[in-house]
Amino acid sequence: MNLPDVASRDEWLVARKALLAEEKEFTRQRDALNSRRRQLPMVLVDKPYDFTGPDGELGLGELFEGRPQLVVYHFMFQPEWEGGCRNCTGFVDDIGSLDNLHRLNTTFALVSRAPYEKLAAYKAEHGWTVPWYSSYGSDFNYDYHVTLDDSVVPFEYNYRTKAEWDLLPNNEHVQSEQPFDLHGLSCFLKVGDDVHHTYSTYGRGPDAMTFTVTAVDLTVLGRQD
Repeated sequence: MNLPDVASRDEWLVARKALLAEEKEFTRQRDALNSRRRQLPMVLVDKPYDFTGPDGELGLGELFEGRPQLVVYHFMFQPEWEGGCRNCTGFVDDIGSLDNLHRLNTTFALVSRAPYEKLAAYKAEHGWTVPWYSSYGSDFNYDYHVTLDDSVVPFEYNYRTKAEWDLLPNNEHVQSEQPFDLHGLSCFLKVGDDVHHTYSTYGRGPDAMTFTVTAVDLTVLGRQD
């Protein structure tokens, strides 16, 4: 295990102030990036999608629960699985109360391809309260590129084609036999009765939303993986 050098308090303070300057610059860059993200154009969702929840069948617009914004976490749970993805499970374990998000007129929900009965059982097992819907039988997962199956939609993950992934190192996670699911996060805006897709991120994109990851990134031992 590689640990930091031991230094005097004065030496530590010099190094800490140098890092602080970098942190402040990163914060400014992050604010500017967030602003540019909000300025992205949006796409009208004109294709109907069917979901299943605790009260039966519903459409994408109903997932908003009457609020104008919706954030969907694409939770990896394939129809043939008996349990959800371990990493996605850890992500949801870190979600606390959604009250503050609701006060900002935003709804958060999970969507997976497994049948709703499996999702409901897994949700009860973990004691989660976050809304979770099944997209089983719908094109939703395919169209938002978290279920990869060339026979349905041309392969694309994190805005790269299969050919582009094949040129990259550490691409094992996109080498599974199709169809297979990966995780992601998508944002939608409702204007009147119209739903618009505004943003999607994949891979490490949702990292910043995870309390555990954010906390351990401040520590010496870090993520330990």
